[in-house]
Amino acid sequence: MAVLVAKNLKKSFFHPSKCDILKGVSLTVNPGETVAIMGPSGVGKSTLLHILGTLDQPSGGSLEIAGRDALGDQGSLLRNQHIGFVFQNYNLLDEYSVLENVLMPSRIGRLGGKEEEAKRLLLEVGLESHLHHLAKQLSGGEKQRAAIARALCNNPDLILADEPSGNLDDANSDRIHDILISKAKSLGKGLIIVTHNHALAKQCDFIYNLQDGVLKPK
Repeated sequence: MAVLVAKNLKKSFFHPSKCDILKGVSLTVNPGETVAIMGPSGVGKSTLLHILGTLDQPSGGSLEIAGRDALGDQGSLLRNQHIGFVFQNYNLLDEYSVLENVLMPSRIGRLGGKEEEAKRLLLEVGLESHLHHLAKQLSGGEKQRAAIARALCNNPDLILADEPSGNLDDANSDRIHDILISKAKSLGKGLIIVTHNHALAKQCDFIYNLQDGVLKPK
């Protein structure tokens, strides 16, 4: 079963004047598949990712996550149970420990028994010595690795990453790319990455350009 099926997604904004950002985006992602979405700034890549992650509603079209309608009232529940997010700016809580940050989605979803899983993930991303450090004490690369562990902790079907290496140097970027793609493959997760990084895109199974409001295979 596909982890994501989007059909004819549209998004328009009406202020200060009508602007059609997405004009009919369709995309299917299966378990273990990695997808890169590219395109210049301002074409709607982040808007599309927010819709795919149920953080925003489309103006038209349909979206299924793990076989369930993702555009109804269950969007927040689906988001917590089936989707993991990795953001460019990490979105960690600075005054909480690394372990507490990784556990945050499971605590919000009232899912117990995740502490050992969180520790295992932090070991796999090389942060086993930082479990009890505050997030604000980490470097940029360490914060992004913690964010990847957080995204995986609830065992989601789909991982969405918005410019995950945009704030990192080349060495850290390469490590983040390797971790994201290898974890998606080994765990059978669908992965969608919005990126300007051509080297990262080439590591993915499929590359699309968002152009004129639709996805075009590259």
